[in-house]
Amino acid sequence: MISKSLRDARRTLIWWTIGISAFMALYLGTYESIKQSPEVYGPAALAKFPGALKDLMGGLEDFTSGTGYLQSVVYQLFVPFLFIVCATALANRALAGPEESGALELIVTLPVDRRRLVLDRFVSIALGLLAVAAVTLLVTWAMAETVGMGVTFDRILAAHLGVYLLALLFATVALAVGAATGRKSAASAVMGVWAVLGYMIITIGRNVEAIAWLKWVSPFHYYAEGRPLYEGLPVGDYLVLAGATAVLALTAVLAFDRRDVGV
Repeated sequence: MISKSLRDARRTLIWWTIGISAFMALYLGTYESIKQSPEVYGPAALAKFPGALKDLMGGLEDFTSGTGYLQSVVYQLFVPFLFIVCATALANRALAGPEESGALELIVTLPVDRRRLVLDRFVSIALGLLAVAAVTLLVTWAMAETVGMGVTFDRILAAHLGVYLLALLFATVALAVGAATGRKSAASAVMGVWAVLGYMIITIGRNVEAIAWLKWVSPFHYYAEGRPLYEGLPVGDYLVLAGATAVLALTAVLAFDRRDVGV
């Protein structure tokens, strides 16, 4: 069932891989010209940006350094959200989409354990996202080497692993909501609200005392706080993301097992 799910999603995976890779190649390809213009993109110039915009982009650290450019342009906002949208599409294809089309009702009439069905769909999502992450990691590393960013492979790997774990967590959120409700709209809405609010809390909201404590329920806190491009693999933070994903996967299994499909 895992291999069939991957085959069914192959077009989605291929197009998302191409799209994210193209985005990375395009933006990383401009680094050389930016590095040669410190008067435009250096710390002094970036300090003139409005505070809210700087917070939203993670502080806008030095664009002219390879690490700063990778962090601000690739790993801060755009690529994580591209992966999250891809992950949500995969999650909705797993349970909620087939249920809304009526296909899942046929599947559950077969001698297939319902819990095993959900676990197999979760594994297929994880493997599909892993394939996208592996290809885009190689593209990122190749482009970083080509334009002379001076960032080692292990730091890029650490940052990319964070993107994968973050996207897988949100995919599992969508999977769990889809398993509980059978509705793609509900799954996408819950995932989208949590993702957007979670990102706002750890960027614009981090200096607002009334909501700053909410960072502990934001997956982006565990994704970005360890600064993997600067400091290497944040094992503890990534274990939190992996642990939360496991809990949500179990929630999806139990929710689907206790619900009548199609009702």
